[in-house]
Amino acid sequence: MDVTLRSPEVGDAEALGDLLRRNRAHFATGQPVRPEGYDSTASQATVIAEAQRARDNGAAAMFLIETDGRLVGKADLNSVIRGAFQSASVGYLVDEAYTGRGVATAALRLLVRHAFDALNLHRLQGETLVDNLASQRVLLSCGFVHYGTAPDYLRLQGRWQTNALYQLINPAWREPGGTG
Repeated sequence: MDVTLRSPEVGDAEALGDLLRRNRAHFATGQPVRPEGYDSTASQATVIAEAQRARDNGAAAMFLIETDGRLVGKADLNSVIRGAFQSASVGYLVDEAYTGRGVATAALRLLVRHAFDALNLHRLQGETLVDNLASQRVLLSCGFVHYGTAPDYLRLQGRWQTNALYQLINPAWREPGGTG
């Protein structure tokens, strides 16, 4: 199965909304409570436009995950911080019909490559609910290392939840404009 990442365009809003609607229950466990209509085409057009602005500003990067020409998920670099940190947080979601096929792992590997090679970030962080073993396996398969547990870390499903924290360090990081 060939997995690719690409930047979304406003014309992808309908397909992205459809993905979110089909997987509403599947995605709900690891997401914040979304407002009514969040998965509408209009709302997703706004999300994509905001993602394009965030990419242009260097603050984030949103990608669509495709396999066999079909939209099957989304991968994000969030909270890109430069300066002394040179870090970002990763996020990903995959259509329930495609889970267990290596799609999330392949997509995360592509996201890591973009973050380290194109953006020259030093560190990536991934966090999962402590009982989300599938997502933890994805992170570990991509070389992330568990480094802690954070009580009441993210507000998901309407309540503060404990998360397992993972990180990946870029072994080839280089000083911008320098040699490292």
